[in-house]
Amino acid sequence: MKNKENLKKYLIITLAVFAIFFSVFITINLIEYNTINRNTNIAINHIINNIKENYPETDINEIIKILNSENQNAEDTLKEYGIDITQDTSILANQNEYNVFLILDIIVLLLFFIAIICIFIRFKQKQDKKLAEITKYIEEINNGNYALDILDNSEDELSILKNELYKITVKLKEQAESSSNDKINLKKSLEDISHQLKTPLTSITIMLDNLLDNPDMDTSTRNDFVRSIYREIANINFFVQSLLKLSKFDANTIKFNRKNENIRDILDEASQKVAMICDLKNIEIEIKTNLESQVFCDFKWQVEAITNILKNCVEHSNANNKIYISYGENKMYSYIDIVDNGTGIEKEDLKHIFERFYKGKNSSKDSVGIGLSLAKTIIEKDNGYITVQSEINKGTKFSIKYLK
Repeated sequence: MKNKENLKKYLIITLAVFAIFFSVFITINLIEYNTINRNTNIAINHIINNIKENYPETDINEIIKILNSENQNAEDTLKEYGIDITQDTSILANQNEYNVFLILDIIVLLLFFIAIICIFIRFKQKQDKKLAEITKYIEEINNGNYALDILDNSEDELSILKNELYKITVKLKEQAESSSNDKINLKKSLEDISHQLKTPLTSITIMLDNLLDNPDMDTSTRNDFVRSIYREIANINFFVQSLLKLSKFDANTIKFNRKNENIRDILDEASQKVAMICDLKNIEIEIKTNLESQVFCDFKWQVEAITNILKNCVEHSNANNKIYISYGENKMYSYIDIVDNGTGIEKEDLKHIFERFYKGKNSSKDSVGIGLSLAKTIIEKDNGYITVQSEINKGTKFSIKYLK
């Protein structure tokens, strides 16, 4: 692993200690050499002075030549006086100095080894401490405690391991929170789905019971019941289809077939899809622009998005009214504006209308609270975004922008 800073630090300390003790050891040996050399020279100088004093005719150069002679076969004269030249020194001061320096050398070596052992023990203790901390953190994580701040700023191997463990802890914490949120959202979604299906199914059951209990029911009333049942089934079908589409987006299993599409073609197709519910309320959709504006998108899915927005506008519009659509483009984006003159949306509901299953105060009884959420998801998939403005009893404006 990279950046073994802690190990490097201890290696540097070890090398520094070694350098210090090595320098001390060399210094002691140099002093020892110089001391012994001085004692020897003093002794030789004393001998030469005695020779000169007692034998003035002696050539001193001859004596020096003899001292520097390399003849190894010379007679061992000192042996007669109990001195072994291979083991003993003839100068007692040298022997004493040697003993002192030998003791110093041993002390220096012992201190060196003690220092190295202390450095090693310190390094090992620090490593063991970090390992104990990491073990404790793992135990805490196993116990479900993810609220740990174990990020380490140093860069040795154990610190890197500690930081990786911290990343794993963060991921586990996020997964645990996500899992918990998913369970809450799933529970809420199931409750919403159950609620959305319960109302139309109850209505269908009641109307079917009436039809079965009254075989002689007049044709007009029977037909009203059948039409109501058909409408409720259509609502359930729309709700289920929308849920399936949203679940595909959530699972990221939908592949968009994007290309440049004419905005007018998208709007015309979407208008056709809501033509039937427009006819029921005598609502007209007026496209105020006739330009060759384009948007890079998946045609089928954008038609789905615009259809859901138009359906919402129709549901919130009064009978015999109009819905206005305008579109265009500039250098930054293409846009579509859809305006109705309906009941409007309460201010506190505006920020929630794109949430799944949300139904505002002015929602129609046929609303399932999922169409606008699906529309927003589709538009954002094609690099767009949608905003809404509304006033009570004046109408609502949906603005869609597709970034280029």
